[in-house]
Amino acid sequence: MNDGSPVPVSHPDSARVPLAIGIIGSLAAIKLALHFSTNLFGPYEFHRDEFLYMAMGEHLRLWSMDFPPAIALISELERGLLGDSIFAIRLFPAVLSTLILVLAAAVARDLGGGRYAQALAALCVLANTLFLRSGNLFQPVVLDQLWWTLALFAIVKLGTSENQRWWILFGTACGFGLLSKFSMLVFGLATLIGLLVSKRRRALLTPWPWYGALIAFAIGSPSFVGQIRLGFPIIDQMGDLQNAQLARVTAGEFLRRQLMWGPGAIIATAGLVTLLATRKLRPFRIVGWTCLAAFVLLIALHGKPYYAGPIYPTLFAAGAVFLGELRVPRWSPMLRWTAVAATAAYVMVLLPLGLPILAPPVMEEYLARLGSRTAVTTNVGAVERLPQDYADMLGWEAQVDSIASVYHSLAPEEQQEAVLLASNYGEAGAIDFYGPEIGLPNAIAIVGTYWFFGPGDKAGNVTIAHGFTLDDLDGRFESVTPARRVTNPYAVAEQRDLTIFVCRNPYRTLQEMWPSFEGEQ
Repeated sequence: MNDGSPVPVSHPDSARVPLAIGIIGSLAAIKLALHFSTNLFGPYEFHRDEFLYMAMGEHLRLWSMDFPPAIALISELERGLLGDSIFAIRLFPAVLSTLILVLAAAVARDLGGGRYAQALAALCVLANTLFLRSGNLFQPVVLDQLWWTLALFAIVKLGTSENQRWWILFGTACGFGLLSKFSMLVFGLATLIGLLVSKRRRALLTPWPWYGALIAFAIGSPSFVGQIRLGFPIIDQMGDLQNAQLARVTAGEFLRRQLMWGPGAIIATAGLVTLLATRKLRPFRIVGWTCLAAFVLLIALHGKPYYAGPIYPTLFAAGAVFLGELRVPRWSPMLRWTAVAATAAYVMVLLPLGLPILAPPVMEEYLARLGSRTAVTTNVGAVERLPQDYADMLGWEAQVDSIASVYHSLAPEEQQEAVLLASNYGEAGAIDFYGPEIGLPNAIAIVGTYWFFGPGDKAGNVTIAHGFTLDDLDGRFESVTPARRVTNPYAVAEQRDLTIFVCRNPYRTLQEMWPSFEGEQ
């Protein structure tokens, strides 16, 4: 069925362009090897967010979760099949990030790119600190990048074929995207804008895009049902995020931070211009408009700079096609190989920013030599000794060991009724992960997702409180006694110097107090 738009013309038949399997396979193998070796031998622990997602899996309620549940489902699958080592938990992100590399090369091929274009597109993903880091952490970021890229791949396929069934793949990718992060709604709006601006708008008069939308919302329905059942916690979460982090992200800051992606940012910009302005890629104009609309929407919403990451693999592909077919006497070969060399040099110099391979003291010295203040600036504007993601992978097991020493110092009858109260999800998740093997009960926490897990059934007559100040606890318990101090000079500010308190005889039970904690962060 024709959607009413022109049949693709004036562009090479991608079916006759061979896929550079050898080169793509080699680059994919290198990417996997980098992730695997880092996760096997790296000097860091789990990230605070990873503890949360594993806890979400343990409290899995598919239709009643305050965050899209895909990451929790994957957590339970991985832990059930592979165990809970760092290598096992981060296996999926490594593999999914490598699939993004393969998809970038496939997009380049479908845009008419030969071996050079396919190889450069794949190299841009491999050699980019953004995709190295997202592929090395068990977070929804890599899922977001994968599903956007797969959906854009489906739109590219619509430009090479009259087969409107590619809308089914598009809808499926968007559905799993909604199951992973609500940012897929931004992509959906951007795609609609791309359709309306391009000649492909006539596709909206056919049933296929609507089939795709129906599939997307069917697959993503657990995310929306959870919001409805819990009273739309996303509103409070986004409000808190806006106030604490996003409000400080200006358009200038957003654009400036794109330069952190090095030569890839230049290649992606060339790709966007190529998609929007060249005759050869006219059938793919919708792809360019979709990427541009997503970028502008993210700026308008004060999104974090890395939120634009999912459009980059497709733009890498288009930019690589442009360079591969550039015909400037004497200059073309030099420009092509300069792009390759600059991309490779970028990752060789900045690899420690993409992968946590250097121990904290060495990493601190590396950053001092690099002179990059941006790399150590947190989401709230504080400047740390390490990148925030790295600082968030330090000290958790030591904290739990200290809590265990306090817990086991209690009389047996007090241990039976003791509650472990954490001040954030990282602390609570670390207790739940490391604690069972050393005899600790699970933690409760008054913040975010952990609030929805509830206070448990113990009144809190004996509460070991971790991560709070004395002022936080005064007025809630008759007795608050400092028991132990835990420090780590490389942790983020809020985790750098913590006191463990033993609290007794609450003025109200934890169950009575719990509703008043709703929405606290």
